Amino acid sequence: MSAPNKATLRGTAVTARVGLALGIAVAVCFVTGLISHFIQHPQPWFFWPTRPVWLYQLTQGLHVITGIAAIPLLVVKLWSVYPKLFERPIIGGLTRQIERGSILVLVGAMIFQLSTGIMNIAQWYAFKFFFTTSHYAMSYVAAGAVMVHIGVKLPVIRRALGEPLDALPNGELPRTGPSRRTVLGATWLAVGAATILTAGQTVPWLRRVSLLAPRSGQGPQGVPVNRSAFAAGVLGSARSPDYRLTVVNGSTTKAFTVEELAAFPQTTHRLPIACVEGWSATADWTGVVLADLIRTVGAPSDSDVRMISLEPPGPYSRTVLPARHARDSQTLIALKLNGQTLDLDHGYPCRLIAPTRPGVLQTKWLTRIEVVP
Repeated sequence: MSAPNKATLRGTAVTARVGLALGIAVAVCFVTGLISHFIQHPQPWFFWPTRPVWLYQLTQGLHVITGIAAIPLLVVKLWSVYPKLFERPIIGGLTRQIERGSILVLVGAMIFQLSTGIMNIAQWYAFKFFFTTSHYAMSYVAAGAVMVHIGVKLPVIRRALGEPLDALPNGELPRTGPSRRTVLGATWLAVGAATILTAGQTVPWLRRVSLLAPRSGQGPQGVPVNRSAFAAGVLGSARSPDYRLTVVNGSTTKAFTVEELAAFPQTTHRLPIACVEGWSATADWTGVVLADLIRTVGAPSDSDVRMISLEPPGPYSRTVLPARHARDSQTLIALKLNGQTLDLDHGYPCRLIAPTRPGVLQTKWLTRIEVVP
């Protein structure tokens, strides 16, 4: 009697099911990643609402969570198809060449996306390229490779999904050890563990068990900090007695001291701050409603507004706030966080906080606000 086939665990039934889960994770990750990109680099056709205020917190949280969940799925899928990568003929006909080429591109793009994404979450930029641009461009490569791969393998996928997990090819003997169900069970367990151990930076009630989450939720005044005042080079200018917040609309200019800003009617809103790295925290922000401030220089309500930081020129030292956010009643020039004067690392003397915006666009250490013509 021949020995059981050791390739049984790697049947197409396992590959198809893991591949389906991976495809869903990649699709969610791709769509939510595009949302984040177009918020940061808006196009004329793109619309992003101001309500609900936690919308970006949800989409970017899903982006990072599904990206992390995709890692064990990709590992298991590669394990399940590994022997087939060396089947002969290695090249074969046109269909086989397209299939193998799409697999090569898919694997390379996925490894690039997931590895650099994890490095970005940890803020470990060992690579020399600009993460945002490269991650965005490679997402189309990965998504295209997935679509080509599915198109080529669709008949096999449909047939495999219809097969019972325990079905055996002709002549193959049942295994006496782990089964395909064991492999799938271990896969779902790994996905769940990877999610729970990291999702706490987005889901507050998971923070105590998310041992691998890069952000614990702790920081000055109960909110994490990505970029400190020291790193931004604003230690002196932010605390200078000569500090003024200048508001400009064409030829009309007004400058306000911190005391004058505090003399405006103060409003408090509970808003989340959500970072592109996936962490988020909800806090009470107190300050001047931005619409009231720009009204002092006669700005129309349908104008975009440019926010300029005390930081030296850099990718996010200047940001543009769309009109719908600029006129929103919950968009604040914040002076306090959780009832206390802003910590220097949170943007003292004042910062922008607006609903449904990435943290990187919630400009800290504001020095100038310009109404865009």
